[in-house]
Amino acid sequence: MLEAEGFEKREFEDLADVYVINTCSVTDNADKECRQLVRRIGRKAPQSLVVITGCYAQLKPKEISEIPGVDLVLGAAEKFNIADHLKELTKGDSTKISSCDIEQVSGFNSAFSLNDRTRTFLKVQDGCDYTCSFCTIPKARGKSRSSNIQSVLENIQKIADTGNVKEVVLTGVNLGDFGKGPDGMKKSEEAFYDLIQQIDNMEGVDRYRISSIEPNLLTPDIIRFVAGSKHFMPHFHIPLQSGSNKILGLMRRRYQRELYLERVAEIKSLMPDCGIGVDVIVGFPSETDENFKETFDFIHQLDVSYLHVFTYSERPGTPALDIEGVVPVHVRHERNKVLRNLSYKKMQYFIEGQKGKQRTVLFEDHNKNGMMEGYTDNYIRVNTPFREEWTGQLIDWTIQ
Repeated sequence: MLEAEGFEKREFEDLADVYVINTCSVTDNADKECRQLVRRIGRKAPQSLVVITGCYAQLKPKEISEIPGVDLVLGAAEKFNIADHLKELTKGDSTKISSCDIEQVSGFNSAFSLNDRTRTFLKVQDGCDYTCSFCTIPKARGKSRSSNIQSVLENIQKIADTGNVKEVVLTGVNLGDFGKGPDGMKKSEEAFYDLIQQIDNMEGVDRYRISSIEPNLLTPDIIRFVAGSKHFMPHFHIPLQSGSNKILGLMRRRYQRELYLERVAEIKSLMPDCGIGVDVIVGFPSETDENFKETFDFIHQLDVSYLHVFTYSERPGTPALDIEGVVPVHVRHERNKVLRNLSYKKMQYFIEGQKGKQRTVLFEDHNKNGMMEGYTDNYIRVNTPFREEWTGQLIDWTIQ
């Protein structure tokens, strides 16, 4: 949008007239990083405009407006009008806040990035109707809403027409809930399963990935489809959050561990080489040593490839704050370390089982100290000496 108004994108390290910080608010650390970035910009470019958008901006606009150096705070809907706001902005004016009640956010704005020559992330869904007790996302992003299949296919065609992109990652806040229109109303004739079937019939992009998808929305039909797909990669990322049914209940998750076990078993029965990533939260209120051991033991027995481990942090306005049994911060960090170690071992075990097998690697165009990296179809990272002719190419690779 800004480029259409005559702006030119610069690297963050370069001087610019406008700095836009798109914030997360999943953890307290994300809030702190925002403040640190504003201070860095203030030191190196005191005359530049600073705009804050994203979840933190929607949840705490007044708090952000009080950070010295911030000129404009845009909420969930107003960020798409950023160019108009910038025309009315002058450095030194009092901070302008343009936010709205999240209940009023109903439109869907599709987006995809073409910054990377080889891979792009295509947003097909936004918002969430779930009420997990630890999460601020529904308050920051609004109700679940999505594009329609025809629009998604048109965007993929635009991506394919560039001639550079080899892989598209489908993304959303709650991706499996695809099918609700811009007003949040369910359109029964379109669902995520229908979307991926239509995408698989398109030509022009070699590989597709499904980003994080809830286990209760990852249906056996979707798993079977991916197993027989022409273009969808044998790779899933499925949030677990806890291996204790007690904790899952307190988190208000929509499944128990038994369903998660079924999903992983179904995947592995059809795609033994499939890579599976897992999100897990440690230190949730009332999580005892026994509950954490349940999580560790459950994941230890799961045939998965890697973990994304999050340390629970208190988020204002979430029901989890009312749950008794606060876990000391140092215990949370210890548990995080234990699971990150387990994640490393899981990945090493997964790679060991792949040795000698040939997989297709998409190499990226970054030359990092004479090395390049890429990912196999089942999401194993491969590093090798940089070769210009391999950048952005699919290469058959024997895992070693």
